[in-house]
Amino acid sequence: MGLSKLGAYIRLHDERNTSNEIKKVLGVSVHKEFREPTAKVDRNNLHNYKIVRPGCFTSVQTTNNEKVFAFAYNDLGEPIVVSSVNLVFSVDERKIHPRWLQVYFNRSEFDRYARFNSWGSARETFTWDDICDIDIDLPPIEIQQNYVDIYNAMLANQKAYERTLDDLQVTAAGLLEKFKTDTPREPLGALTREVDDRNADLAISEVNGVKKEKLFMPSVASGADLSKYKLVKRHQFACNLMHVGRDVAVPIAMNTGEQAIIVSPAYMVFEVNTDDLIPEFLLSWLSRAETDRYAWFMSDTNVRSGMEKKRFLEIDVPIPEKKQQEALVEISATLMERRAYVDQLKEQIRNLCPVLIKGSLDEAAREEVLT
Repeated sequence: MGLSKLGAYIRLHDERNTSNEIKKVLGVSVHKEFREPTAKVDRNNLHNYKIVRPGCFTSVQTTNNEKVFAFAYNDLGEPIVVSSVNLVFSVDERKIHPRWLQVYFNRSEFDRYARFNSWGSARETFTWDDICDIDIDLPPIEIQQNYVDIYNAMLANQKAYERTLDDLQVTAAGLLEKFKTDTPREPLGALTREVDDRNADLAISEVNGVKKEKLFMPSVASGADLSKYKLVKRHQFACNLMHVGRDVAVPIAMNTGEQAIIVSPAYMVFEVNTDDLIPEFLLSWLSRAETDRYAWFMSDTNVRSGMEKKRFLEIDVPIPEKKQQEALVEISATLMERRAYVDQLKEQIRNLCPVLIKGSLDEAAREEVLT
């Protein structure tokens, strides 16, 4: 072994989608995988986008926002296109197994390295030259393969579990679509009532916000008067109508816990006021992409691009039979459990990456001693 520069084993690509033939556009997430682009993309005008062939890498050149080296490896079995500002590169597979390099990049240790060696002010960058300048200790390709096999086995388990998610999502979407067309609807305002209970006794000190993914999240309320913050009790909803336009979604969540939580006094808090509607079913309906698009369309045009409460309460909600609602709720609960398990698997795989790299380096060192 021995340290060498990574640049000796990788090659930069700049193949453009000039024919506009490839329509699959993907971005790169901070979780080091491909994701759907957050911005609206004109798929009829992708001529300048870069092509990422199977077996190639793409990376984002900025590190300051999330303090990670954001990259993705194309194991999708088909070419895709990414932003023209991304880097696209391949490896010399005689010396480096692409999966081994993926594992190498996937460590938090490498994120710290990239963050430390990035440069700039408002936008810190980790460029192609910086990647090429990385000192890397390469085990023989056969040893790399041994540890890649372990990684691949874990990935295969994750992917198999994710396919069950796809099946459940299709089933849930089909039920919601059926309710949309076959079931009478009522406006949200007729099915719910707003509540305004405050944290007057300061019994709760931890503040929550609401994500566009329909979940609560920890929030910082430095110096705020928490006695004015609103309580959200079990099966009550909190909604941030101010950010509908910004998020292109309705940031809404339901408290499924036994204990009350508190949210910003600017949030709308409400609960179902009829026995004909199951709260979990309402959350599923409001979580549809179609509802998000409608809310975004109905948001105003000011700086925050919020949604008026009146408009929000005009959203139509179907009221199917209780058994049908319960069936959807059960599917949704199973879906959430399995999503959580997939996230757990991903975290386990990420935590294994440093172990795999160290194991491959240690095994190579032992072989050198023996020879």
